[in-house]
Amino acid sequence: MQSGVVMQVSVSASHTFSKPNVVSIRLLAGLGVEGDAHMGTTVKHRSRVAVDPTQPNLRQVHLIHAELHDELRERGFDLLPGQMGENITTRGIDLLGLPRGARLHIGEQAVVEITGLRNPCAQLDHYQQGLTAAVLGRDEAGNLIRKAGVMGVVLVSGETHPGDTIRVELPPLPHHKLERV
Repeated sequence: MQSGVVMQVSVSASHTFSKPNVVSIRLLAGLGVEGDAHMGTTVKHRSRVAVDPTQPNLRQVHLIHAELHDELRERGFDLLPGQMGENITTRGIDLLGLPRGARLHIGEQAVVEITGLRNPCAQLDHYQQGLTAAVLGRDEAGNLIRKAGVMGVVLVSGETHPGDTIRVELPPLPHHKLERV
């Protein structure tokens, strides 16, 4: 059973690219991160709202693995938790390798269900030139790999802090790989 730790938590009430780090965040069942611009039952991402504002919000919580920050730092990028818009920065969990429907038990109460991959956008290059390409890769077969984190929905409310443990609960078989949401 995989387990990890929360390295940092971040929130922004406006649609900013980066989210400031905070002492704790409150995850609200069915809504997302309290006070975050992406909180709600329907989509809040501006490009998705423009297409259909009634779509369910499968992007309530954005998680990035700190190991990505390590990889990017080695490639010359200077990134800290929250700067790519994530709400929770993790360490010790292969977020990108989780199947759809995996549940992350975070801290004492919160549960987040993984819905899919974050699709990196050009805003990354506005932040640091070349960052979009740096969070994309190819596997041996030439398939695109999106490394910019995963998205999830909150199933059980709870307070989340840096240092909280994260326990992974896999869904029943068969597992379905993550697709972009």
